[in-house]
Amino acid sequence: MDQRNDVGEFLRSRRDRVTPERAGVIGGGRRRVPGLRREEVATLANISVDYYAKMERGDLRGVAPEILDALATALLLDDAETDHLHDLARAADPHPLRARRPRPDPVVRPSFQRFVDAVTGAPVWVRDRRMNLITANVLGTALYQPLLDDADGHGNTARFMFLSPAARSFFPDWEQGADDIVATMRTYAGQNPRDKQLTDLIGELVTRSDAFRIRWGAHNVRHHRAGIKRIHHPAVGDLELVYEAMDLPANPDWFMFGYTGEPGSPTEERLRLLGSLAATAQADMADEDSEHAPPR
Repeated sequence: MDQRNDVGEFLRSRRDRVTPERAGVIGGGRRRVPGLRREEVATLANISVDYYAKMERGDLRGVAPEILDALATALLLDDAETDHLHDLARAADPHPLRARRPRPDPVVRPSFQRFVDAVTGAPVWVRDRRMNLITANVLGTALYQPLLDDADGHGNTARFMFLSPAARSFFPDWEQGADDIVATMRTYAGQNPRDKQLTDLIGELVTRSDAFRIRWGAHNVRHHRAGIKRIHHPAVGDLELVYEAMDLPANPDWFMFGYTGEPGSPTEERLRLLGSLAATAQADMADEDSEHAPPR
């Protein structure tokens, strides 16, 4: 990815989005576009037009955090967009004050797996910044089995979403889900633009999926913290799940998600059914393994 180009396009896209009325700009004469002019953004952020133009050309080197915050206020950025702007500025610094901690090897510690497996009443799963599923409990594996088995997805939620025909059936709110995944990946790319695995995945999806490419060009970002996810599961039907996302400080590139259904809802009942089906399948596999085990 071109860092300077990403910075410029992000700032221009946010400027074009803000109407003079929303920003409190009075007058200004006839406009060819609905968004703010560069000089209006500069005035609102209390910086010179030349300085803002330099930033919009993609150069954030040496820009103070206070100026970034003033620019975020002028452009009406939300929390995720403000954090993304600061991430882009940190990535532009040729001499960062603190190097990014090295990523741990993608190995699931037995103690962590025991913790995940100990959650039996709700699907729990863990993915990394490249959208790969790392591990899950029994119910989480059963929930995402169609994704794990999919030949196009390869256990990667982004590949499944944009490359597998099955994704639109599995995720009834496909358009929103696609928007969310790309915005989340934009956030991760801004935090670490030198992540080769992530940039390789982005390059693959830009090349192979028009839907991904269009969304990537929008430069939207978001924090993936909590929300509602609807899934149509082939074994139990429609599920409306409330999810919570959790950071894992011991593995900074991993994120854990827990899903629940509203108490007394059809989703809660169907999750119990899915858990029962998964337990039965697990028991059948254990019996089959014991039958084929060599005699002692």
